[in-house]
Amino acid sequence: MAKTTKPKEKKVTPLMQQYNAIKAKYPDAILLFRVGDFYETFGKDAIRASKILGIVLTKRANGSANEELAGFPYHSLDTYLPKLVRAGERVAICEQLEDPKQTKKIVKRGVTELVTPGVSYNDKTLDSKNNNYLAALHFEKEQAGISFLDVSTGEFYAAQGSFEYIDKLVQSFQPSEIVYQKQKSEVYTHLFKDQYYSFKMEDWAFNFDFCYDKLKSHFQTNSLKGFGIDNEKLACISAGAILQYLEETQHKELNHIQAVNRIDKDDFLWMDRFTIRNLELFGSTGNEGSALIDVLDDCSSAMGSRTLRRWLSFPLKHKEAIEDRHNVVEFLTNHLQQRDEITEHIKQMGDLERLSSKIATARISPREVILLKNSIKSLEPVKESIEQSGQSALVRMGKSIQLCEAVINQIEIQIREDAPVQLQKGQVIKSGVHIELDEYRSIAFGAKDHLDQICIREAERTGIPKIKIAFNNVFGYYLEVRNSHKDKVPEDWHRKQTLVNAERYITEELKELETKILSSQAKINEIEQKLFSDLVFELMKYIDALQKNAQVVSQLDVLSTFSRISSVNQYQRPVMLDGYSLDIVEGRHPVIEQNLPLGESYISNDVFLDREDQQIIMITGPNMSGKSALLRQTALIVILAQMGCFVPAKSAEIGIVDKVFTRVGASDNISLGESTFMVEMNETASILNNLSDRSLILLDEIGRGTSTYDGISIAWAIAEYLHEFKFKAKTLFATHYHELNEMTEQFERIKNFNVAVREHEQKIVFIRKLQKGGSEHSFGIHVAKMAGMPKPLIKRANQILSDLESSRSKEGNKEILKNNQVEQDGVQLSFFQLDDPSLVNIKEELEKVDINSLTPIEALMKLNQIKKMIGGK
Repeated sequence: MAKTTKPKEKKVTPLMQQYNAIKAKYPDAILLFRVGDFYETFGKDAIRASKILGIVLTKRANGSANEELAGFPYHSLDTYLPKLVRAGERVAICEQLEDPKQTKKIVKRGVTELVTPGVSYNDKTLDSKNNNYLAALHFEKEQAGISFLDVSTGEFYAAQGSFEYIDKLVQSFQPSEIVYQKQKSEVYTHLFKDQYYSFKMEDWAFNFDFCYDKLKSHFQTNSLKGFGIDNEKLACISAGAILQYLEETQHKELNHIQAVNRIDKDDFLWMDRFTIRNLELFGSTGNEGSALIDVLDDCSSAMGSRTLRRWLSFPLKHKEAIEDRHNVVEFLTNHLQQRDEITEHIKQMGDLERLSSKIATARISPREVILLKNSIKSLEPVKESIEQSGQSALVRMGKSIQLCEAVINQIEIQIREDAPVQLQKGQVIKSGVHIELDEYRSIAFGAKDHLDQICIREAERTGIPKIKIAFNNVFGYYLEVRNSHKDKVPEDWHRKQTLVNAERYITEELKELETKILSSQAKINEIEQKLFSDLVFELMKYIDALQKNAQVVSQLDVLSTFSRISSVNQYQRPVMLDGYSLDIVEGRHPVIEQNLPLGESYISNDVFLDREDQQIIMITGPNMSGKSALLRQTALIVILAQMGCFVPAKSAEIGIVDKVFTRVGASDNISLGESTFMVEMNETASILNNLSDRSLILLDEIGRGTSTYDGISIAWAIAEYLHEFKFKAKTLFATHYHELNEMTEQFERIKNFNVAVREHEQKIVFIRKLQKGGSEHSFGIHVAKMAGMPKPLIKRANQILSDLESSRSKEGNKEILKNNQVEQDGVQLSFFQLDDPSLVNIKEELEKVDINSLTPIEALMKLNQIKKMIGGK
């Protein structure tokens, strides 16, 4: 009977046993495993890390197994960690938790931090001008709760509402990571597809009682009423779940998260995600275009830039709050020297928000502590300046600034002005702060002087003229005396070695000094770390004050920026009205005018809308004439005004707008199975279902994604609906359908305007000026000619246009539209209805073709045959 041989079991080293046990707890993360002076990765982690980081992938025998291996020096963590996080990886950092010299067994290790795209304090991972939000979502029926937390600044927000509202918030906050419950994966995927990095949490973390208690425990309160979310069940759940996620990722030092702020949609101007995209607030849809944020962001601090983005996402809706900001901007514009001095002081400040977060998590470096001290010092002249301004809003801001003199004093007493970035490099604590530290420094940096003093003293005491002090690895520091003087050696010297011409001795004093010298650097590091840690602990008491100071400085920075760009670009203060009208005189597009060629000025336009006489403006004119720019600039002027900035116009009177809706530009979702027309209708439906009396609606080329008369019918019906609906929303309606000009005869609040175009010697000149009356011509063929279309094609297009215009009855079209009876037979203009024999022949040829049976070669041959039928070569 043949013997069966058992397969050899793979031997696993103790180190790899430890690694495997830790890795099992973090299967979805790349585990950086500290081994001596290196962070190592193994197996699949090593393969992924080597590709992302561009480091060498090797194989090494671990027991009887060949394991992939890739690593980098521990001091390069700040270089490699950001690359992994930016690549969308979760990174578990596993440290040695004890000194290898203090144990004979395998070193104890454990994960000290799990870094994810939404949870990071590393400056190289973070964008200084943008918040790095982690979001948590909780779904329940047709509603959801959402929270946003930036652990690097401590900002914490929560809200709840419809899926559409949640979608808008996500679009505004742009979180780096979204966590949600596993059970709701299908709902999440339906809403957000794979737009955001996401992570599924266990369902128990979304239990209301658990989350409510989690929040109370963190904030040390008896209820959440003070935060305004006590009755917001879904918001509470999402906020509690986000804290649980931080705990699971080993982020437990969260003293800088001092409050959760409820987002109340009644406080802010509503913009859906289509509007945010179409108006290009944060990013251009073109490859080389600019966004509004690029024009506005001239802030002097990273705090200001982040606040500016938040204000742009959430323009205000309350007149008093808006005018408070306008008042400050006006004051600063009228006091340029004071504004510029404030700006210079803000430039000297560090990022107080992120510095306070680093204090709370004990991640602040010695150099950042000095930056914190200097930043607080820069607050004093700012506080004094705005308190003495006499402007009420600025005075309130000044009074809320806390100078934190105790922080300045403690840092000045203890920390060297030239402190290094890394605490381990030493020379952090000033001399005179700690007696023992000074002694060890004296020993470490003055060892030679100490030894020379011993030589001199012992020579005088013993009468030995030449005493040499040296060191070896066998018995350390020793005194060497030539044989001719060995009879003078005192009894307290102990002989250790005899040479041919000399003898070597040690003393108790030398051994003590040797111990101090050899251990002095370690002692220096130990004492400095203890003193620095104590200082950071004291600074934690001032986190709340520092965060409030940061809030004031960031707001002041944004308002100073508004003043500066308003002065440079000749923006004017808008007048905010309680009524509903919108009256813009000589308005300009804030982004386009900044990108015009040198010497070319922007063509300004007037826009007036109200509920009584001119609710809807129907704008006709060719492509490239400026219709879309006019629509966008109207919305941008409103948004700028309500976020507190002056506006690019000669004057503007604005009745508070509560919602801005746009349907501008193509936005195909073909990859998702949705045509241009379907997307257009979805976006328009969203507008019509959510409008109000104070809404501003911008519609551009509605209905162009379908047949001509289908499009006209839909556009007509939408305009009529807006006119007849109980809410008289202010509307700008740009269209190519000249038939819609007839609506002004039936609907009293619909007015026709056109963007002026002049025709000269069969060429068109775009005047870009809005004028009363509708346009009867599209000038589409002229635009095609300007685009460089072949001359024969342009000639043929003109012939076809002439035939169409002679065969169509304009009066008949008017009558059909007036009676709201658009015939469906023959609605789609057919290419083969044209009276051209060659086209009729082509039609007959195509009708004979069985497309399903054609090979690619046969299709090319048929195409070539058709080309010859129209005279092609």
